[in-house]
Amino acid sequence: MAAGTFRDLTVYKKAFAVAMDIFNITKKFPAEEKYSLTDQIRRSSRAVCTCIGEAYRKRQYQAHFVSKSSDADMENTETRVWLDFAFECGYITLSDFAELEMKTEEVGKLLNHMIENPEKYTRKSNTKTTVKT
Repeated sequence: MAAGTFRDLTVYKKAFAVAMDIFNITKKFPAEEKYSLTDQIRRSSRAVCTCIGEAYRKRQYQAHFVSKSSDADMENTETRVWLDFAFECGYITLSDFAELEMKTEEVGKLLNHMIENPEKYTRKSNTKTTVKT
């Protein structure tokens, strides 16, 4: 993997942008949603980013990398469910919904690639071979 930190990953950049879009759009949600929909959609969208960061830091362990990447995908799906509710409740426009749906779908595809191809993202083993003389 050529990336220097988790912040260099395309999937992280895209997920972070989605989380910020959601943060800004939820500022307009009704006050009665503060501890429900607003809190939940912000939390799940941010959790996508945190799980990507955690997966990156544990990339020397393929199983852990896949597990944390799968957690990120799960949080991304939860975000999409909250977007469904936000749209149906009339808190976001069809245009905002469609844009966020497209962006979260793209994040999901990138995460799925990571899950299905962990060898492209995980560190190579640093085990040294001992030579007997």
